[in-house]
Amino acid sequence: MPQISPKPLESESSISAEAYDRWLREKVARSLADPRPSIQHDDAVAAMRLVLDSADRSGGDR
Repeated sequence: MPQISPKPLESESSISAEAYDRWLREKVARSLADPRPSIQHDDAVAAMRLVLDSADRSGGDR
């Protein structure tokens, strides 16, 4: 019985790397072009804590 390697073929991994690189560059470009004001990390974390705490109190799922 032939063994199946869990490691992708070189051509598959380079295609995946190229696709990921393209996706990431597009995502960064959209973010840099976004005219909305930036949100500080601490503010975003605090807002999410409020959402999660509220869900916990109401018995909601995360």
